[in-house]
Amino acid sequence: MFTVPELLEKINIHITNLKFDRTSQGLYDPVTYVLSMGGKRIRPVLMLMAYNLYKEDVTHIFGPATGIEVYHNYTLLHDDLMDRADRRRGKETVHKVWNDNTAILSGDAMLVLAYQFMAQCPVEHLKDVMDLFSLTALEICEGQQLDMDFEQRKDVTEEEYLEMIRLKTSVLLAVSLKIGALLGGASSEDAERLYDFGMNMGVAFQLKDDLLDVYGDAAVFGKNIGGDILCNKKTYMLIKAFEHANDEQLHQLTTWIDAESFDPAEKIAAVTQLYNQIGIKELCDNKITEYSERAMESLIAVKVAAEKKNELEKLMKDLMHREV
Repeated sequence: MFTVPELLEKINIHITNLKFDRTSQGLYDPVTYVLSMGGKRIRPVLMLMAYNLYKEDVTHIFGPATGIEVYHNYTLLHDDLMDRADRRRGKETVHKVWNDNTAILSGDAMLVLAYQFMAQCPVEHLKDVMDLFSLTALEICEGQQLDMDFEQRKDVTEEEYLEMIRLKTSVLLAVSLKIGALLGGASSEDAERLYDFGMNMGVAFQLKDDLLDVYGDAAVFGKNIGGDILCNKKTYMLIKAFEHANDEQLHQLTTWIDAESFDPAEKIAAVTQLYNQIGIKELCDNKITEYSERAMESLIAVKVAAEKKNELEKLMKDLMHREV
């Protein structure tokens, strides 16, 4: 069994050595730029880990693993454009380095490339893998649309938000594991249990991301702290703040949400202080723990030797206790 660092090194070397040498370099330079930013590569590593539960030579699925990472980065490229985000992983985003049109077109190219890489799997698995991947891609679009719809609403419920992050974030982690398991020859039951593990881990992962956007260290986190607060993003934290605030706190919170002109630092400080008063960090931590425990139940049920699952368990714990 490979460790997470070993798998990360393998897939990083493979992605670094990719060459997009077709004629239109203006199209492919941003693709290379995005992939060169690195990141945690959680999705391809999860695919390799699931495969490695059943088979040893992970190089056989570098194509699909690359596809899942290219697809993920495509979604980030377009997300950054839609959110007008200036930085990603400590570097300027594509639409800042180039322009909006380049970000749209290079993102489109990344989507096509992702499908090409994903199709590099054994023909006996091709239909199942591509059907799974296509469904997941649609679900992510649905999640993004929900996220956009929420921007116009103040009545978003906890259940609606959790469903949105399930679609927008969790399904890609889950399908990474399921595809890896299927390609490795897992039973359909094990593949589904690994999917559930990824789904619950993904919700916990996004909730942790919400938490770090308020309470993280900008130098470590790689993006500016308080971005969600500034754009009134309907995160779990804001939803629970509206739910648990007393009358005075609710008045203050609503005033900041409705304010059209404000000092950014002042708004971040004020809303964070309200979160502290209401106890939002603890509520979010508890929900992260709840989903982490669900994930572990699914992982325990996977019918392979317990020691083979140690790396997956360790990875989940690392993600839940991360500061970036």
